[in-house]
Amino acid sequence: MPILTWLTRDEDLTAARRAPYRLLEEDGALGRGDPDAGNMLIQGDNLEALKALLPYYAGRVKCIYIDPPYNTRSAFEHYDDNLEHSRWLAMMWPRLELLRELLSEDGSIWVSIDDNEGHYLKVIMDEVFGRSNFILDISWKKRDGPPNDRTIASIHEHVLVWGKHRLLREKRTLAEERFNLMARTEKSNAQYQVFDEPSGPDPRGPFRKIDTTANGKGGRFVQSLFYPVTNPYTGEEVLPRQGTCWRHSKADMEKLQADGRLFWGAKGTAKTPMRKLFASEAKQGMTTPSVWDDVGYNQHASAEMEHIFGEKAAFETPKPEGLLQRIINIASNPGDIVLDSFLGSGTTAAVAHKMGRRYIGVEAGDHAVTHCAARLAKVIDGEQGGVSKALDWTGGGGFRFYRLGEPVFGEDGTVSPGIRFSALGAHIWFAETGQAPTSPPNGPVLGTGAERAVALLYNGVLGDRRPQGGNVLTRQTLAIIREHLPRDFDGELVVYGERSALTAPSLIRERIVFRQTPYDVKVRR
Repeated sequence: MPILTWLTRDEDLTAARRAPYRLLEEDGALGRGDPDAGNMLIQGDNLEALKALLPYYAGRVKCIYIDPPYNTRSAFEHYDDNLEHSRWLAMMWPRLELLRELLSEDGSIWVSIDDNEGHYLKVIMDEVFGRSNFILDISWKKRDGPPNDRTIASIHEHVLVWGKHRLLREKRTLAEERFNLMARTEKSNAQYQVFDEPSGPDPRGPFRKIDTTANGKGGRFVQSLFYPVTNPYTGEEVLPRQGTCWRHSKADMEKLQADGRLFWGAKGTAKTPMRKLFASEAKQGMTTPSVWDDVGYNQHASAEMEHIFGEKAAFETPKPEGLLQRIINIASNPGDIVLDSFLGSGTTAAVAHKMGRRYIGVEAGDHAVTHCAARLAKVIDGEQGGVSKALDWTGGGGFRFYRLGEPVFGEDGTVSPGIRFSALGAHIWFAETGQAPTSPPNGPVLGTGAERAVALLYNGVLGDRRPQGGNVLTRQTLAIIREHLPRDFDGELVVYGERSALTAPSLIRERIVFRQTPYDVKVRR
């Protein structure tokens, strides 16, 4: 597969591994509403924030939407969008790598971009997510008319979409298999009507007429699909129109005829029957098209911001809530996790909140407080802007506010002083399995799989630091560890601790792999 090269590519490919793992420190004064709602707003560099999320959310995020800087060579108030091309690619690559690790196997990532970097972004995301996992390039109509200062002017942006995983020989990614259909519209429902027929209206209700013929030109003609069909009202034998053949085999056509599923016109004299697709048989939703001109424009988003904050929008090109509602509705269900690591004005989090999704939003600047947190507080209070009325939103829920804390590991790889058991345990479990823990550890056992369990002796989890009852693997501490294992567990046991008092033959006999902290704590980088 072709790859894109740039000046600092080799260095940028390792940037995600070099980024430190940091703790997330909650600021309770900036949180709002129900703290157990499962929603997070993080202030800090999004590369380090994504790295901090890995031990807890790897493989758990269902929908990622990002609206990164477009590299348009113009200065915006809240971030520098004037990045040289190589710097822009250097900024995006490691963040895309971490976002992929956070995405669930049936998850999808949606990226807003324009023509300045869109085609380069497509190439590097094909490399990170896999070209076979590319789903679609959606054209979003961002304004109702072209600007007058150009001879040919763009009125759309791209929303590029990838899934994470595609099963072998399957046409669609797992994400597409899980996508939700769009709600049916009055226009689509109007296609289903009650038609007059010689024997009266069909008692099965309204239907839509589907062509029974297919284009037979260009080598697509199939001889077995060229046969006569008898009109039951006139007795006439009809053949497919010139240059076509039937879509159905003769046996299937006879079944349709016997079941009254062929429409021969109001008087029964049609030369080509149409197949009936009843409204009761139609999909309960609609396939999403690749051109979106019905989810709001940039000026609508600016008006939404002004409505929320009572002043002119602080962001030049915020995204309308209708755009995010469409994406979140297709790509997730209530309770799923939605992530935006370029949160900007907070639209993704606000819409996810109103739609009953859990969300994680990351922003680096002061407006994480002045705009994002303030906007979410208004959502909790029941603000009626954007999509609130369409969703019957009346308020509720909550979020927690976090900042990036100290690194979990020092530059030499040792554990930083004061790191809590739960924090180190999450990182060790992620290092061993590549997945986030599904629940907080109960005692020294971090988790179990079919063939392996992982335990940690750290910070006096067993009561004290003495060899007979603390961070050292002894017969006593081993017995306590085994008490926390499932009774039927018969696999390998990985134990992290300060040292082991058991002999090497004993470890082999007990099927134990001992790793010493801090020296053997190797978190994936």
